[in-house]
Amino acid sequence: MIGTIANTIAIIIGSIIGSAAKRGLGQRYQEILFAAMGLAAVGIGINAVVVGMADSIYPVLFIASLAIGGVIGTGLDISGRFDKLVSKHSKQDSEGKNLSQGLSTAIMLFCFGTLSILGPINSALYGDETYLFTNATLDFVTSMVLASSFGIGIALAAVVLFCWQGAIFLLANQLAPLLTSQLMCEITIVGGFLILASGLGILKIKDIPTMNLLPALFVPPIWFAAISLASNFGLTF
Repeated sequence: MIGTIANTIAIIIGSIIGSAAKRGLGQRYQEILFAAMGLAAVGIGINAVVVGMADSIYPVLFIASLAIGGVIGTGLDISGRFDKLVSKHSKQDSEGKNLSQGLSTAIMLFCFGTLSILGPINSALYGDETYLFTNATLDFVTSMVLASSFGIGIALAAVVLFCWQGAIFLLANQLAPLLTSQLMCEITIVGGFLILASGLGILKIKDIPTMNLLPALFVPPIWFAAISLASNFGLTF
């Protein structure tokens, strides 16, 4: 868990530094940082999608994942509940809306990358913290940039990351055989679309309830588990 703790602390410290820098910046500078963060999210999302699709063995799985996940997320109103929760801790509605956009983007970037998923498994099974320390360095820089645009509230993403990586760490023995390169590829594609959607929202191009799409990330694992189960009965897809 040392790597996860380091990753969590890195996000908190980065958020504090970024928030302090935000208070010293004028409105024009905050707006350009806001735009830069949106562009960065769009670029990261597109890159993840393009790279993932090149190796995908189920090229339409991401479509089904987004559709099914979106329907489930909308039914649960994840985005609405998330916005209300964030707004309770913000002084103004607009501030709460901006923070919810920033937090959703932060959660996507911090939690659903390859390093953040494989890192806790390597830590638990082999005592190797390399992935997590590398991830901590990246998240430190990212949290500074996010907090300079959205404020200290970005530090809340550290709590989500700690719970996420902690759960993977505890379930490492069960999860390791399931996380094949093919599955990680499909998760990367779906995650890329979610990050892209967050970037479009930040840039005010299209307000997409990204949190409602979060269940899409669980469709590929369910699909691969179903295929594995079917193969035990001699069925192939």
